Amino acid sequence: MFDTLARKYRNWRTYQTTVSELSRLTTRELNDLGIARGDIPFIARNASR
Repeated sequence: MFDTLARKYRNWRTYQTTVSELSRLTTRELNDLGIARGDIPFIARNASR
């Protein structure tokens, strides 16, 4: 049970960190990476799996 809880917490932290870091980028920087601002949650979800 503790392993599951720890894994879920790590996944949540990874999601939050990814969203935070990508949100700090300018629209131009995101475009250079081929990312639309609306794609950030999707990308963060995939990064946290």
